[in-house]
Amino acid sequence: MNSLYVGKVRHRRARPRRHAFSYGVYWLLLDLDDLDGANRASAIFSVDRPNLYSFRQADHGPKDGSALKPWIVQLGHQAGLEIDRVNLLTMPRLFGYAFNPITIWFCHGHDGSLVAVLYEVRNTFGEHHSYFLPVEHHNDTGPKVVHEWDKKFFVSPFIDMAARYRFELEAPGDHMQVTVRESDVDGHLFSATMSGNRVPLSTRSLLRLLVSHPLLTLRVMVGIHWQAFHLWRKGAPYRSRPLAPDESVSMPAVSR
Repeated sequence: MNSLYVGKVRHRRARPRRHAFSYGVYWLLLDLDDLDGANRASAIFSVDRPNLYSFRQADHGPKDGSALKPWIVQLGHQAGLEIDRVNLLTMPRLFGYAFNPITIWFCHGHDGSLVAVLYEVRNTFGEHHSYFLPVEHHNDTGPKVVHEWDKKFFVSPFIDMAARYRFELEAPGDHMQVTVRESDVDGHLFSATMSGNRVPLSTRSLLRLLVSHPLLTLRVMVGIHWQAFHLWRKGAPYRSRPLAPDESVSMPAVSR
């Protein structure tokens, strides 16, 4: 179902300098099989054309403007998975501008179960990288999905590349929550939590968000640099940016 999630992002950094902040935010959840329906949901929201709020397929996946569903289905085939339905969680463009630190693709099989998640990560240097990870459900975690994967892509100049991610989430329902933890050989470094409650994708909801979260997408970018300034002021060591990975997507090797 195409919808909105309204909530908060919380960041907590444990080392080498303690630092924490939170801010209000909202996201779109779009069914890639029903982008036409999303396009009709509101006069002030459009798919692949300018509007007050918009979503552009060219911002995601192969980033060439082609349809996203065939791309992610083909990625699933490379991993030995059959993907039937995909919901994409992302922030919309507002007045034509957006910066998404992370976009999450929830990939479902023909029986409706979650079979894979794509974590699409961007940094403020104009680079991007994705982690495509199959889902393995365990009785002790219930519907929660837990993924761990080595960091392959430079994001923060205050955290080394020699780190590992732990993603914790479940398919969005009335509520959505995603937690990303980062650690190194010495233990926990950082955590970020995205959480929100579902509201309809409608003109009324979007107009309310325009008032309650003014210029959200621009504030995200400004906020990242503002928090980086605070870390620098606290004396956090600055790391130089390495070259981005040659591959645009990291994923487990598949035995053939």
